[in-house]
Amino acid sequence: MSDLPQIFDSEYRFCLLLWEYEPINSTKLVEICKERLGWSKATTYTVIRRLAQRGVLKNEQSIVSSLISKEEVQKSRIDEMLEKTFQGSTPAFIAAFSQSKKLTKEEIAQLQALIDDYEEV
Repeated sequence: MSDLPQIFDSEYRFCLLLWEYEPINSTKLVEICKERLGWSKATTYTVIRRLAQRGVLKNEQSIVSSLISKEEVQKSRIDEMLEKTFQGSTPAFIAAFSQSKKLTKEEIAQLQALIDDYEEV
């Protein structure tokens, strides 16, 4: 499991906005959260404060920026989901995923290229 701080679903939606616009003035971030997430000013500032306390972001002189990358968080969330749902089995995850979503030929080729690259390492 990852050493990254846990980021809950609503916080993750917030982080997606932060990663898109950072560094960003907190007042502007409040406006974006109201428009895109339907959040009040108080909710946005509460999330900023909580994520800052957990080391996910920093808010210095009203400028908010992340301390953890989108890629790090996505990897951590996938690792957690694989462990919880598929007992850590990537093949079980891919089997379940491919049964629920029809893959295009291009997606299959991309997955095959990833596997081929992995085998070379």
